[in-house]
Amino acid sequence: MEVPSGPHRPTVDTDTDTEAWWTAVQDRTLMVHTCGSCGQRSLYVRPFCPHCWSEDVQLTPASGHARLYTWTVIRQNAAPFDATPYVVAMVDLTDGPRLMTVIQDCDIDDLRAGMELAVAYRDDDDGFVVPVFVPAPGVTTPG
Repeated sequence: MEVPSGPHRPTVDTDTDTEAWWTAVQDRTLMVHTCGSCGQRSLYVRPFCPHCWSEDVQLTPASGHARLYTWTVIRQNAAPFDATPYVVAMVDLTDGPRLMTVIQDCDIDDLRAGMELAVAYRDDDDGFVVPVFVPAPGVTTPG
């Protein structure tokens, strides 16, 4: 079963901590937080490193490559979505952090833990760009 891409999706609320991250996403660039003190990378964006508590953090470009860690298929939802089913997933970025996202352009039955993924960008009806993940180029799925 293919995951549809419906027209009605909730909007994303940004704040002062996440504004720069979402601005980069609007330019189709995925970013991670990198700590200047301990070198660890993290997400979600916040004004300190969750590993060493240093405030010496900055956004740096991510590769956009990931592996599927876990997922769930949402078949019914009271939220303002027209498109069900859809796949909510946790992916491990090759850059380090784990990210919650949506998997698109993949048959639900083809999802596998460890599957290689690549970032893609969904343009919502309101023009807002959201990062999603799709099977990496060259990844073949059965069926």
